[in-house]
Amino acid sequence: MKTKTLIFMTIGCLLLLPCKAQMHYAPVNPKATPEAKALLERLYKSVDEGQILSAQHHNNLSPMGYMSDLNRIAEVTGGKVPLIWGGDMGWDLQQVVDLAVGEYEKGRLITLMWHSQRPLDEGRTDFRNQCQGKLSEEDWLQLLTPGSEVHKGWLAKADEVAGYLKQLKDKNIPVLWRPYHEMNGEWFWWGNRRGENGFAKLYKMMYDRYVNYHHLDNLIWVWNANGPRDIPNDTAYDYALFYPGNEYVDVLATDIYNNDWKQSHHDQLIELGKGKLIALGEIGNVPTPETLETQNKFAWFMIWTGFTAPRFNTPEALKALYNRPNTISFEPK
Repeated sequence: MKTKTLIFMTIGCLLLLPCKAQMHYAPVNPKATPEAKALLERLYKSVDEGQILSAQHHNNLSPMGYMSDLNRIAEVTGGKVPLIWGGDMGWDLQQVVDLAVGEYEKGRLITLMWHSQRPLDEGRTDFRNQCQGKLSEEDWLQLLTPGSEVHKGWLAKADEVAGYLKQLKDKNIPVLWRPYHEMNGEWFWWGNRRGENGFAKLYKMMYDRYVNYHHLDNLIWVWNANGPRDIPNDTAYDYALFYPGNEYVDVLATDIYNNDWKQSHHDQLIELGKGKLIALGEIGNVPTPETLETQNKFAWFMIWTGFTAPRFNTPEALKALYNRPNTISFEPK
């Protein structure tokens, strides 16, 4: 009798296991706004329901390119529009904020990144020579040292961006905030900085400034790495070498290009975040429906500017992704 009872209990547990929702974490900022809390909870619930939210990056240097992306998606899907709008605080800050406000008022969600200049760079942001420029080890350590000229330069730039983000807070707009992305790669000045005085310290420094000084309580903090890869002069290293800790991160994201859909890119994020939300911060080639059957915990995917073009993604690939029943698109209010 005891044996039969044990068998039935075991079968019952196994049947229930796939339906068990992941743990829902509260925002890391204890003073997060009601809107930020609701956004994070919405993402957890959508993952529980097996859904993935769609997003498209808007390159404010090429607004017509963004419209081409939307038109390609709509053409092959029967009029569908990505739910999440992605912007970049690297250029034309007021324009980005105004666009974000307009998209949010339509009913879309907002994610923002920052292609940052080096701390002492001046003028309009130059992607190749500034974002991807060199920063010496000495200047990096000065950046992390309050009172130094390099630190003051960083502070001025971070505070300028904070002022624009505050406009969104004042309008009760929550933001999926993913600064200093792809930090495990070799290609940005903040990239591949390891150890006690590495990238994690910069991320914590920004978190402290934005949360405790500027009180940007509308931000959901997205730590956004790149899928680890071993390509000469284009290597991305292990996630864990650059992770600041769960107390500073709401969502762990990765960027996937070159059709590099390894299961480990998904699974290692879950393990590192101890079950926190994960996402596809940027993608080039879209995943197949079969890929998303096993990599099924990503909360959203965001196609990068221009990558809806047929040389990257065929109309059939876009249609297969967007027409999945559990891919969530924008529905106008």
